[in-house]
Amino acid sequence: MSTGLPQGAVPKLERPGPLRERVYEALLELITTRALRPGQHLVESELAGHLGVSRQPVREALQRLNTEGWIDLRPAQGAFVHEPTEEEADQLLSVRTLLEAEAARLAAANSGTAGIAALEELCAKGEQAVADDDVDLAVATNAAFHAKVMELAGNVVLSELAGQVDRRVRWYYNPVARRRGTRSWIEHRSLIAAISSRDEQRAAEIMRAHTEHTRKTYRQREES
Repeated sequence: MSTGLPQGAVPKLERPGPLRERVYEALLELITTRALRPGQHLVESELAGHLGVSRQPVREALQRLNTEGWIDLRPAQGAFVHEPTEEEADQLLSVRTLLEAEAARLAAANSGTAGIAALEELCAKGEQAVADDDVDLAVATNAAFHAKVMELAGNVVLSELAGQVDRRVRWYYNPVARRRGTRSWIEHRSLIAAISSRDEQRAAEIMRAHTEHTRKTYRQREES
């Protein structure tokens, strides 16, 4: 089938609740995790079958995903997962660097022992995921770690802006997660140390370098 999802990989959606919203969230998660790959053809009937719903909420979800730039609707061809250009990725990861460097600075100013402990726990979980070569868990834990830093920053507006780019960051990070591997979590450990010592400037510098390393790795992913 064009959708190409393993049998049983997608759980049937539970009711009640706004069905079209939950179909949208399910499809977005499949795109973000690259279970649905960039450039992949999406067939309404197949997606509906995987999700256990009618074609109407799938059609509505695809329209919304098209508006938001996650998929491309091509006349007479159908829906395809969007293939991000290098420029799109570079611009988004540049914005991420700005947001997260400021979040790290604020986290160093505001974090208490509970926040530091939460970062330590996530870091240990991420390190274990890398050791187990569990890329999906490593990506999810990386996202949770950065979200926690953003939470500790205590700036609602900054958090909202970061939330708008979070899923796209995960989308771009997924294909380079294995290459970043252990190095990424070593950088996280350094960040925790700076936040714990309340060194705002050092925390911002480490986060800026950390996110720039991911950006550089993404740009180099086709090499070697």
